[in-house]
Amino acid sequence: MATINIRRDVADPFYRYKMEKLQSKIEGKGNGIKSVIVNLSSVAHSLSRDPSYVVKYFGFELGAQVTANPSDDRYIINGAHDAPKLQDYLDGFINKFVLCGKCKNPETDLLVQKDGRIIRDCKACGQRTDVDLRHKLAGYIVKNPPRREKKSKGEKSKKNGKKNGDTEESSPKDSGESGEDEALEAGSDDELTRTIHETAKQLNGTSIKDDDWAVDMSEEAIKARAQNLPDDLKSRLVIEGGDSEGGDTPYDQLGSWIVSEKAKNNGDVDSIEVYKKATELGIEKKHKTLQVLAQTLFDENIVKKNQIKKHAGLLKKLITSDRHEKALLGGTERFIGNDHPELIKAVPTILMGYYDNDILTEETITNWGTKASRKYVEIQVSKKVRKAAEPFLKWLEQEDSEDEEEDSDEE
Repeated sequence: MATINIRRDVADPFYRYKMEKLQSKIEGKGNGIKSVIVNLSSVAHSLSRDPSYVVKYFGFELGAQVTANPSDDRYIINGAHDAPKLQDYLDGFINKFVLCGKCKNPETDLLVQKDGRIIRDCKACGQRTDVDLRHKLAGYIVKNPPRREKKSKGEKSKKNGKKNGDTEESSPKDSGESGEDEALEAGSDDELTRTIHETAKQLNGTSIKDDDWAVDMSEEAIKARAQNLPDDLKSRLVIEGGDSEGGDTPYDQLGSWIVSEKAKNNGDVDSIEVYKKATELGIEKKHKTLQVLAQTLFDENIVKKNQIKKHAGLLKKLITSDRHEKALLGGTERFIGNDHPELIKAVPTILMGYYDNDILTEETITNWGTKASRKYVEIQVSKKVRKAAEPFLKWLEQEDSEDEEEDSDEE
């Protein structure tokens, strides 16, 4: 079934949050004519909202009587209303009752407070924004508050979007209203968070001369780099922790192409072009591709130039399982531990970048941090990387404890 972006004003090809197009079916004649929304349950699930909220909203907006039968999965509006018209009204519901008032991300939960306020709790930027109580639906929600289910660690951290029908987005902040620094500070002011921020500031404050990373763009230099790429890349690029497949594999070709493109474009490469190249090579769904990207997309300026945020849409498009997430972490471990040991101190900030941009789940990061592995790097290097990650891992643990306490208080 065709899907569309939850925010239809976003045209980004990698936008992660999607839903099915509304489908309506007209039944009956005359005064008994009615519109049945065929796939309302699926659409509401994509929005993390009760289907009854959506159909009630339609009723209030259209001035029509509605019927909700969850057991039969039938949601009816009296009168004839075609799907495009309802889709337009759905945009209003999304804007008023789904999108975060701060970052305009649909990754929110509705919380009904004791004082009658309705809060949109955003899992992307951490902000809590009020719903306008003047809309008639607000009264219905207060009387029929959302049922809260206890979530596992992985479900909490991954939030409502990514594996929801394998839908994807570019960046949780693609509205441009809140940047990476704002999202980092949206959580808490505890000492561990400040430590992570200080690490980022120290790295960002490092003086780097243009000559240190400028690329010779002469035709001779580009040709020379192209000739040296395969051997040079294979000496660095390890697939599955040292499992060489030999020869000029699709992974070698992708890695060589990325490095070549960066050489031509002063260290830059377009995410969409990378995705096209991976698709052309037939490896866009392979978890090993994430290892290649971790070792070639980024460089010593990964934090200073916000490179994770820049390529977040591409990475989320390609990550479709825990195995993909682990491959990205493995490639990152080698990228830092072997290729750029000067970035060891930036490990917490890099992990925060993956987490904050909704690329890796809390569960995957936590499991990775529990035990060193020789799969991608020497065991001593692996221990060193994980040791550097401890501030962020402790911060995750503390955040999870606070969430559980908050859930307990609200219950």
